[in-house]
Amino acid sequence: MNLLVISHKETWSDHQSPTGFSTKGGFPFQMEALSELFDETQILSLQRASDPPPGLVPLTGNHLQVKTLPEPKGHDLERKLRLVLHLPRWLMAVWQEVAKADAVHTPLPGDLGTVGMIIALLQKKPLFVRHCGRWGIPSSAFDGWLQRFLERIAGSRNVVMATGGADHPPSSRNPAISWIFSTALTAPELDETPTAKPWKAGEPLRLVTVGSLLPGKNISALIAALPELLARNPELNLEVIGTGRLLEDLQQQTRQLGLEEIVIFSGNLSHDEVMAHLSQSHVFVFPTHSEGFPKALLEAMACGLPIVASPVSVIPSLLEGGAGLLLNGQDAPSIANALADLLSDPEKMAVMGRLARERAQSYTLERWRDEIGQRLSEAWGKPLKQKYVDPDQGAELA
Repeated sequence: MNLLVISHKETWSDHQSPTGFSTKGGFPFQMEALSELFDETQILSLQRASDPPPGLVPLTGNHLQVKTLPEPKGHDLERKLRLVLHLPRWLMAVWQEVAKADAVHTPLPGDLGTVGMIIALLQKKPLFVRHCGRWGIPSSAFDGWLQRFLERIAGSRNVVMATGGADHPPSSRNPAISWIFSTALTAPELDETPTAKPWKAGEPLRLVTVGSLLPGKNISALIAALPELLARNPELNLEVIGTGRLLEDLQQQTRQLGLEEIVIFSGNLSHDEVMAHLSQSHVFVFPTHSEGFPKALLEAMACGLPIVASPVSVIPSLLEGGAGLLLNGQDAPSIANALADLLSDPEKMAVMGRLARERAQSYTLERWRDEIGQRLSEAWGKPLKQKYVDPDQGAELA
């Protein structure tokens, strides 16, 4: 079976990549895993003309190819207006690619993915939609419409999965929608990930957080909590890994509080670099307001870090059994109090870290791939990868 993935994920030209393109985040790891389910996989995504940022990962996989369309320039309203100019070309290219595909996968929300979903429905192709945002908490009016639309179409050959997790289905309106977690770690990588050294009282303390620097991540409250913590633990620092439109505001806040030597903004790092930095830290702090499935938190757990996080989305389930501490509030005093409580018992912190690492072992890319593969095979009524008989050996091979 030939799978076409239509995604808004931005890519950059990369002559060192086997496919000629690279991107960032967990997307390339997930696409490599997904390609193992199919005979051939093609990704149609948006290409940026800007200089590539650090930390890119090549797009590669089992018989995987990449085609791109130019990305509209600008942000928000400007981007939407420019999208009108790109739409005719998008429609023609997507229509042609969908027509050649056996099945279509669209990670959403996103402009190009939405176009691909609609065209796949018009051409009556087997469709797999993965909502990668915050299911049940729309990020915009468009995302609200999208979630309602997905509730209407899910079922039969239209497989819809929502990134996240809970003890109840994502949708009360349509039980055909199911949860799927998010990860970028294979089982061997989890085994090989170095375990962070537990913190001991009197040692310098290294706090870390990872994520896009956007309002919902609540990094400002974390920075505001540091002066109170410094009064109790004068030798500490906070590393902020990631970037986003709030970077300058957060840097200014850091200067105003006199924390320039305490807060380290590391920017975007490669996946390997993120894991290395996490394994050299003591506590992962995640005071987010809302979340889908926090891949960064899972990676911190894989490194054996005790966690302090907001009780939103699937986080309480991930940390159940003592793998972390849930915040009672998401303001600066609540964060400071939670961290002070955690730091008062270094032995408990070490136990939390061990439990966190054990919990992370359940969330591998192999399991992610296999859960998706089973669901698609059941819905589409046929194997995703054809089998054939080797004429020389007479053996049936996958």
